Amino acid sequence: MSQSTPRTGLSLRSLIKASGELELSLVDAEVAAPGPQDVLIRIEASPINPSDLGLLFGAADMSTARAGGTATHPVVTASVSERLMKSMAGRLDQAMPVGNEGSGVVVEAGDSPEAQALLGRTVAVMGGAMYSQYRTVRANQCLVLPEGTKPAEAASCFVNPLTALGMVETMRLERHTALVHTAAASNLGQMLNKICLKDGIALVNIVRSSEQAQLLRSIGAKHVCDSTAATFADDLTQALVETGATIAFDAIGGGRLASQILTCMEAALNKTAKEYSRYGSTTHKQVYIYGGLDIGPTEINRNVGMYWGIGGWLLTRFLVRIGSPAAAALRARVAAELKTTFASSYAREISLREALGIDAIAVYNKRSTGAKYLINPSR
Repeated sequence: MSQSTPRTGLSLRSLIKASGELELSLVDAEVAAPGPQDVLIRIEASPINPSDLGLLFGAADMSTARAGGTATHPVVTASVSERLMKSMAGRLDQAMPVGNEGSGVVVEAGDSPEAQALLGRTVAVMGGAMYSQYRTVRANQCLVLPEGTKPAEAASCFVNPLTALGMVETMRLERHTALVHTAAASNLGQMLNKICLKDGIALVNIVRSSEQAQLLRSIGAKHVCDSTAATFADDLTQALVETGATIAFDAIGGGRLASQILTCMEAALNKTAKEYSRYGSTTHKQVYIYGGLDIGPTEINRNVGMYWGIGGWLLTRFLVRIGSPAAAALRARVAAELKTTFASSYAREISLREALGIDAIAVYNKRSTGAKYLINPSR
């Protein structure tokens, strides 16, 4: 290990205790020396994605959050209700590292040519435990970025860009021609719009306010439906008639929205049907739930015909499905369009210690559009 590299670095841990309490803390974790095929990255940017929040807070009620610890090693605790403890059974009494993806500079490298080639380069990686000051990973896990790229510009290279590209590729693989996306004004939703505009794909966006609708129209979105409008069902049906979209990706999860989408898809198909069938349209309609902004039950009204499906969609499984060469091609596109199609914006950059501030938690845990936080562990 280089003498200039610290032997320990701060790392954020999330622990659900069997007693029914969440504990968030910073620990002084050992910095592992890189093996021959490894690199050591000084992490300088890691986003707080919804998928990170699920691991970070678990089933805790963050309205009960309490601050403790010291100025250098803060601790946050919160209560987990007895009713939800069963869902946490697989992680009880395990201090789990957090952070799916991030970016930084390679400060040490193993002896292999592949590792040595990355020394001093800015790279992005999706390897877990990214809310850490240092991270040792395999060299082939790294996405090498163009010269001049800042870590903050590359922090969100994986989860949102590959999810958005994965939605388009899933649409193509399953022989649909257009798609629907909910919570569409998010960072991910804006990326998806840019992809679809560039690739000539019809996209129906579902948002939750007129302000979000205007935001998407300002970047070129054509079909935007506000779920809070009195005319939502009619607006969505008309957009589906115009686009022919029969596959949707839903970030909400709970409630009736997935059912409303299927209902409107069926209505749109029936408007152009040439003959009546008591079983409904013969075109398969699919909704994939990929998020959980609403953790309540998913409610389905069975007025959608007999050709439909609803299921889960997970990025990691999708990447396995398409295989390594296809996944590498998607990552290459992200690197090439990092400052255009896949550019991300953040409301605030915070340190690891600031990430455990009660006021900061109250903001980024809302998962509001335009309020995404970026952690800089080296700050």
